[in-house]
Amino acid sequence: MTTHTDAAASATSPARRELPPLMTLTERAAKRLASLYANAHAGQLLRIAISTKGCSGHAYDMSFVDEAGPGDEVVRDHGVTVLVDRKATLFLIGSVMDYEVKQLESGFTFSNPNEKGRCGCGESFHV
Repeated sequence: MTTHTDAAASATSPARRELPPLMTLTERAAKRLASLYANAHAGQLLRIAISTKGCSGHAYDMSFVDEAGPGDEVVRDHGVTVLVDRKATLFLIGSVMDYEVKQLESGFTFSNPNEKGRCGCGESFHV
């Protein structure tokens, strides 16, 4: 009868590959966040969550908080830190957060590979 030790088992197990980042930020998003963190929201961090609302079922929910909560994931990109609610991680894996300035509005946007569709007004999405 053959027994395997932990060392032998780990020697034959495949190497773990590094996981991709939960989400990334564009340079525009990072610059806008850095400006907000330096001025109006000094000492705070942006927290991203997913709420249940809208005709497609889910919406991005962003708020500024004073500190990370026990269930928050910390994302650091381009020198800024963003918090992600742990319940939102499966919805956000692989997302890119950008900051867009348009003629009549400006704000943070998400390019999310997990989205399967959006409502007509663009306020909510489904996965």
